[in-house]
Amino acid sequence: MQQFLTDQGIRLSLVLGALGLGAAILLIRSVLACSSGNERMAEIAGAVQAGAKAYLNRQLVTVLIMAALLFVGILMLRDKWTAGGFVIGAVCSLAAGYIGMMVAVRANVRTAQAASIGHHPALRVAFNGGAVTGLLVVALGLLSVGVFYLTVRQLSGETKIAIDSLVGLALGSSLISVFARLGGGIYTKAADVGADLVGKIEQNLQEDDPRNPATIADNVGDNVGDCAGMAADVFETYAVSLIGAVLVGYLTAAGHAVQAIVYPFIICGVSIIGALLGIGFVNIARIEATKALIGGVIVSGLVSAALLHPATGGLFPDGLEFSGKVVSSAALYNCVLVGIVLTFAAVAITNYFTSTKHGPVKALARSCETGHATNIIAGISTGHHATVLPVLCIAASIWWCHDQAGLYGIAIAVVSMLSLSGIIISLDAFGPITDNAGGIAVMSGLPAEVRKVTDELDAVGNTMKAVTKGYAIASAGLAAMVLFGSYVEELKAVFKQDFKFDLMDPRVIIGLFIGGLLPFPFTALAMDAVGSAAGAVVKEVRRQIKAFPGILNGTEVPDYKTCVDIVTKAALRKMILPALLPLVFVIAVAWIPALGPVALGGVLVGTIVTGLFLGIAMTSSGGAWDNAKKYVEDGHHGGKGSPAHQAAVTGDTVGDPYKDTAGPAVNPMIKVVNILAILIIPLLAR
Repeated sequence: MQQFLTDQGIRLSLVLGALGLGAAILLIRSVLACSSGNERMAEIAGAVQAGAKAYLNRQLVTVLIMAALLFVGILMLRDKWTAGGFVIGAVCSLAAGYIGMMVAVRANVRTAQAASIGHHPALRVAFNGGAVTGLLVVALGLLSVGVFYLTVRQLSGETKIAIDSLVGLALGSSLISVFARLGGGIYTKAADVGADLVGKIEQNLQEDDPRNPATIADNVGDNVGDCAGMAADVFETYAVSLIGAVLVGYLTAAGHAVQAIVYPFIICGVSIIGALLGIGFVNIARIEATKALIGGVIVSGLVSAALLHPATGGLFPDGLEFSGKVVSSAALYNCVLVGIVLTFAAVAITNYFTSTKHGPVKALARSCETGHATNIIAGISTGHHATVLPVLCIAASIWWCHDQAGLYGIAIAVVSMLSLSGIIISLDAFGPITDNAGGIAVMSGLPAEVRKVTDELDAVGNTMKAVTKGYAIASAGLAAMVLFGSYVEELKAVFKQDFKFDLMDPRVIIGLFIGGLLPFPFTALAMDAVGSAAGAVVKEVRRQIKAFPGILNGTEVPDYKTCVDIVTKAALRKMILPALLPLVFVIAVAWIPALGPVALGGVLVGTIVTGLFLGIAMTSSGGAWDNAKKYVEDGHHGGKGSPAHQAAVTGDTVGDPYKDTAGPAVNPMIKVVNILAILIIPLLAR
């Protein structure tokens, strides 16, 4: 009977997942039905679409080679179910990013056209285009995990086999996420930095000026990095968190494992209703853009919280038993609330440090008056300051949830936090759409009032992108804690003994050092990749301007395709080494006889701690530098063309790979390390 109720609960959540997928399809039709403007706008948008599609197709070939090798390894070392999960996770992660990006590159030109009607129509088109990505992430994440779990359990006849196979699904989604984040981040920031250094600083051209040969590559990069990359990143975090909670529930809930397994699915399914209502709020609200978008998050969170209260009480009328201790339904619901509150906190804190309306960005813009160096110093300082509050909030959440319901309580808080991804990712994908809309407005020569609308939405979108990166990193830090707990519980189950991670044990300390080291060469390789690729773009832009003087006076058309080709090849070539780095570290530590499972546990904790701080600092610094530049361009401290503006552009170019390449890529890297460690435990036992 309990198994029947569990299956019914998971199937109910899958129905809600299908509802989210259906809503995404309706939004796609709604966006595509909007006008795409005049012939010149369609031409520019077509070039961006072609560049984005070409890059993702070539990236797919590269990733498939790596995935095929891992698939064979998993098939040989584990079983067909885990290998099948790996394929499902990889395919769904790719689909979420690919479909979302292809809608985004069509929503951009429609947003530019809607801006000629008014502010609110443009907001609606851009947000609905982004909401497609948000809904795809949560719907595909929930459906892939739920359907695969039920299918494997039905075919194999064993719950344990089905749960073990989910680790393969998690690794597949994580692998794609690392490649998508790294490749897309290298692409977008190499093009952006190259375009800014020559266009803005050397030639004094405005943003997205059609005379800049790197303009199309820059606009393509916004989509492959901020849309496809972010979608794959959060899909992976969403799926991994759901799988982690299921695994923890199965391993720790004595006699009540079936309820503990179904509860994370119920949270994710119910929260899709909240996401749909939040999206509806943004569409009907006639208020300032930032307030409407943040209001959508609040509506989504409150609706989810209200619906999950009776759901929790109904599923656990007698509580849940862990290690001889009964946890009440109220305690479990408190953990749900912690996840929702932590989401609000992450959004608010990141907004404070990266928005033009608050002190940190204004102080950073003021530092530009005294030169490039003072701006760089102030930006790094801002990122370091930005680590304090998020980490304290994460620490408080871990303490409270563990006190309420142990490791399972932490897992529930993570799932609750990630269940709001439907609305949060809608905000993130809104950013590249409005950015591209502004570029199309400039390149197609639309009237000044249209550009004013797109510029205002672009500024809001820039803040939203920064906010969602803070959310992604905070959720990844909390999720990694659950994965480490899953690693420990799995060690106990496989080795039939307790494992102690004693700080007096040199193996643990060695593991902590190695794990703490990993994020640094990883981010260094990502930054190196952006620097070298951007340098190639700079040389190409300079060459074209020198060889064809008519480009600057508008009598000759730049060769946009060459810059697109340069950053495409560089991104695909440079993403491989850093993506493989976490695999090498984990396998090396695990197979050294003197280290083994205990040292590997230290590696996981070390990677979580330094990765969390590094990711928050880098994304916050980058977001602050970006908006400080926009603050100066709005007329403060001398405005465009002033010495302060040049210093602000320098800060922005330094911050670009911080916030859009290296910093965000730390998220999936942390989880790849943890998931791979769980995956190889049976091999260590042999």
